[in-house]
This record gives sequence, C-alpha cells and structure tokens, in this order.
Amino acid sequence: MAHGGSLARTHEGAPGLPRGRSRLPADTVAAAQRDRLLRAMIAAVSTVGYADVTVAAVVARARVSRTAFYAHFAGKEDCFFAAANDGAARLFDVTLAAVKHLPPDAGDELLLRTGLRAFLAFLASEPAFARVFYVELPGAGLRAQERLLTAHAQWAELNRRWHERARRRNPGWPAVPADVYRALAGATAELVRDLVTAGHTDRLPLLEPTLVGLHLAVLAAQPWGERLQTAG
Repeated sequence: MAHGGSLARTHEGAPGLPRGRSRLPADTVAAAQRDRLLRAMIAAVSTVGYADVTVAAVVARARVSRTAFYAHFAGKEDCFFAAANDGAARLFDVTLAAVKHLPPDAGDELLLRTGLRAFLAFLASEPAFARVFYVELPGAGLRAQERLLTAHAQWAELNRRWHERARRRNPGWPAVPADVYRALAGATAELVRDLVTAGHTDRLPLLEPTLVGLHLAVLAAQPWGERLQTAG
C-alpha cells in the first residue's frame, strides 16, 4: 500500500542494523530491532492478511535476522499481538492527550468531540494499523477476541468517566447501566470497521457527527441533532 502510516513504515530496502561489534549500546539495538519488527508486522498483515504472513516476510521487511526475531518474540502470533497492542496503546494515548490539552472548564460536548476527533484522525492517518486492528485481529483466534474485549473495556471506562463528570455538571442527564458504555464502544468499533473493511479509512473523520450524536442521545438523552454548547 502506498501510504500505510507511520506504524507501517518499514526498513525494506534500507540498510540493516549494524552486525557484530557496534558502537550502539545493546539495549538501543534491541529496541530498534523490536520497533522494526512491529512496523514490519503491521505492514505485512495489512497487505496480505494475518493468515498468510510468515516470519520470513516480516524479518525481510524489518531488515533484521530470524535470530533477532526470536530473541524478541516466541513466534508470529506473539509479534502480531505485540504490534496490535502497541498501536492500540498509541491510539488511546493520542485520544487522551487531545482531551487533556483542553482548558479545565471545557464544555462536555467539546471534551467528547475532541476525543472522538483525535481517535478518528489517528486511525485515518494509520490505515495499515486500522486494518490490522479492526479487520485482521477479530479473526485471529481466542487470544485476539480477548484483546478486543480489553480494548472495548478501556474505551467503555473512558465513556464512563466522561459521563460521570458531565452528570455532575448536568444533573438532568440520566444514569445508565454499565453495559451501555460497552455498547457504545462496540458500536463505535463497528462503524469504524465497516469503513476500514471497505477501504475507506480516509473517510473515518466523517463519522464524527454520527458518533457525537449517538453518545449524546444515549448518555445525555438529547434528541438527535440537538447539541450542547461547545464553548469551554
């Protein structure tokens, strides 16, 4: 793919890391090897699918040896989940950072909108990772399903924290069962997955109005289309 994003930027065709004695500290070399392998795994899986990826293809893209690969990972599955976890952690951190940069008195819809905008923008800028996480990971077995459940729980907790803060400032907003937060996280993932599967990852930011409206309809009992003031 022409543009897979920074998480799929591999060293294929570039020089490998220094072999033998090197002026680079061993831990620096090890960290660089691992980073290369994670990016190579994202690039490879997004191109041919997880089932058809081989360790040989990953090390070729990463420009490291098979020995180095097995020094970091037990096998293909281990590397795949490490790559998915790394990308998911970056996505979560970017979303949180965007919200934390807002002033303390920012309005509730602005907090929600800013987080969703950062979430969608990150995925749109990382199409290879988006495909790996939302298309390839769900079909990669029981361990993958557990990883997805963990991700949904993280986003559900973020929804809960936002909602509880908003209810303190908006007493008329309804209380909801805990499962509702997971349902919203799942609905968001499904809408993202549909666009990524169709090859329209670049259109993900267009989901912002739908996702904001959905969250406000469920968590603020707002009629569809009605919005809170976005001023902080």
